[in-house]
Amino acid sequence: MTPTIVLVGRPNVGKSTLFNRLTCSRDALVANQPGLTRDRHYGIGKMGARAYLVVDTAGFDPVAKDGIMHEMARQAEQAIAEADALLFLVDGRAGRTPHDEQIAAYLRRAGRPVHLVVNKAEGLERAAAAADFHALGLGPPLPVSAAHGEGVRQLIDAALEPFGADESEDAGAHETRGPRVAIAGRPNVGKSTLINALLGEERVIAFDLPGTTRDAIAIPFERDGREYTLIDTAGLRRRGKVFETIEKFSVIKTLQAIEKANVVVLVLDAAQDISDQDAHIAGFVLETGRALVVAINKWDAADHYRRARIKDDMARKLGFLSFARLHHISALRADGIGALLKSVDAAYGAAMTKLATPRLTRVLQAAVARQAPPRAGAIRPKLRYAHQGGMNPPIIVIHGASLGSVPDAYTRYLERMFMEAFKLQGTPLRIQFRTAHNPYASKAGSQSK
Repeated sequence: MTPTIVLVGRPNVGKSTLFNRLTCSRDALVANQPGLTRDRHYGIGKMGARAYLVVDTAGFDPVAKDGIMHEMARQAEQAIAEADALLFLVDGRAGRTPHDEQIAAYLRRAGRPVHLVVNKAEGLERAAAAADFHALGLGPPLPVSAAHGEGVRQLIDAALEPFGADESEDAGAHETRGPRVAIAGRPNVGKSTLINALLGEERVIAFDLPGTTRDAIAIPFERDGREYTLIDTAGLRRRGKVFETIEKFSVIKTLQAIEKANVVVLVLDAAQDISDQDAHIAGFVLETGRALVVAINKWDAADHYRRARIKDDMARKLGFLSFARLHHISALRADGIGALLKSVDAAYGAAMTKLATPRLTRVLQAAVARQAPPRAGAIRPKLRYAHQGGMNPPIIVIHGASLGSVPDAYTRYLERMFMEAFKLQGTPLRIQFRTAHNPYASKAGSQSK
């Protein structure tokens, strides 16, 4: 069994910093601002004697009754309920607070093993840093510095000691498998609601407030025997409206999540016109070459006028996404979710398909016979054969002579021919030209002198 280690504490005590230290990553956003983390964030522990899961949680307020703080508290409570061991972080420089005492009282009732961790203890005498926290009644405090790594190895060894060492387990065996599916779009279009609808549980916070999601949250998911990794991302606003440093980091994490994904689900809002920002996001997905599925959310709430307006906007502003399948869904009611996931499977299959060289060459020859490339002066490019050069997106490498003069319009024509021949719906396609080197060119030049 792989133990689950959950990090809990009030805001801004260093939980995300410790998460990144334990996972040897920079997956969790870290900044000197309370309330940055909001959803549960899972990672594979890479420090310690055996494999384990580590869970970062939002700043925990056990007495929050409503609003975003209540939703954050619910996420932390769910993580605590599934924990095998808890690391309760407190701030060694700020000292014990009433908020720490409220959390300690909740954890005593939770019935899970708790390790009291006094963070930010660098430069402090260990006994002095821990003295104030004995009153929490959770055992001897362990002074550490998550930022500098001081005492972290001893901490995780102590947390894992009850589970023993299992040499047969490998942390890599717990890495997520299957396609990585990023849910992207503008703020407040229903991305987190769609994630919860796919999972069938309130896994991430879905709140009627733009910017609720700040980090890119990766969630392993299985449906009908097929594994996925769903990635909930922060909403992308126009650059001119991004002012806060935290939001800038959220945008960077979202763009990185799109680049690392296999398939992107672009979520649009049927209650709003398709904006230039939607087109910019779609353009970035296309530029990165990710497979794409378009989901128009809140379709059930749109009247006939709104539906006609959205269809017109799709044709005018997102016509370059004709390769992607389009779905009208209601994430809140879970309508259309099954069909959407089938399109994700199809797009992933198209992006990862293997294209045989003989058939690629036959399609190329048929395309040239149907429409030869235009001349460039006295020379007409000669396209001889093709082979596959990569996947996700599929890359087709065409060899021949004078290919540097093939115009963009003819390249797009070839892309359409290959996509139709191989039925590559849901993924863009790239064509690269390789002009053969003429070994006699230098000799002919030297003889003419």
